[in-house]
Amino acid sequence: MGVVLHLDRARWREHLDQVARSTPGLTPVAKGNGYGFGVARLAREATRLGVDTLAVGTLAEAPLARAHFTGRILILQPWRPDDPPSNDPGLIRTVSRLEDLAPLADQPVAPAVVIELMTSITRHGLSRADLDQVACELEGVELVGWALHLPLPAAQHRPGSAEALALGRAALAVQGAPVWLSHLSQAEYDQVRAELGDCRLRLGTRLWLGAADSRRVTASVIDLHPVVRGQRVGYWQHKAPADGHIVVLTGGTSHGVGLSAPSTAATWRRRGQSVAEGLLGALGRARSPFTIAGAKRQFVEPPHMQVSLVFLPADQPPPAIGDQVPLDLRLTTATLDEIRLTGEQADD
Repeated sequence: MGVVLHLDRARWREHLDQVARSTPGLTPVAKGNGYGFGVARLAREATRLGVDTLAVGTLAEAPLARAHFTGRILILQPWRPDDPPSNDPGLIRTVSRLEDLAPLADQPVAPAVVIELMTSITRHGLSRADLDQVACELEGVELVGWALHLPLPAAQHRPGSAEALALGRAALAVQGAPVWLSHLSQAEYDQVRAELGDCRLRLGTRLWLGAADSRRVTASVIDLHPVVRGQRVGYWQHKAPADGHIVVLTGGTSHGVGLSAPSTAATWRRRGQSVAEGLLGALGRARSPFTIAGAKRQFVEPPHMQVSLVFLPADQPPPAIGDQVPLDLRLTTATLDEIRLTGEQADD
């Protein structure tokens, strides 16, 4: 019993292989929780795909990736002088400030670096003015590329290729090196690569989570209790809204149930849904991500750490203890109890 990701690995790998074939310079990203699959599994898949570089988020994530990947590992978080030293010669560090190049160059072994340029995200990166000075600071480091971290396509007010081309041209005027890009569509990447030459595309979500038909997440029913209208239940002793059942399910906040990152509603319809969901939550009627008898059911109260209580009306057929029910879980914030391979014999 638990929160289980059922993965059709053959279908998933078919998708991964297709993306790799169509993306010269592919650099997979395996960071955080490994997009729900775990960093180790993604590192093994990167090895299978035959890529020469794998990106991770932080220096702390590199050892786990290194245990399963022998190529170069790009650390996306910018280097800072107080970072602990690493004896891994295959690391590529990101530099986002001009003043960090000199202390990096003083290290016993010349480090490999990508230099990140400031984009419209306004997060990390050298400014255009810094580019005029950076050529004088490159002695003592191995420049393996220029990095551009672009906005998400849905948020771009102009094609991402336009910003990528403008910044890429400016960087290549300083020194030739591959341009490492993110958040471009395949068509935009092909366009940029055709003009700038040697490029790398960092892919995380579109690569690992692109084949939605290859996976599903389920939770287990671990208890079932009949209740009558007005009966107090749960930690917070809320009243049952009607006769029915309390269904106790695996999956709580420790799995990512009930947790979501703030997001911007892109349409008026989605904004209306957000308002409606907020009002229902204020009334203690928040919809859960668990589907029982064909519909998502209401939480009885906020999810517990490892289980959730949901209400099922009396006119709906209750599940049996031990049944698995669909769980709509955001994998980038999920902690799973098990990944169960389907579609072929498990070998890892």
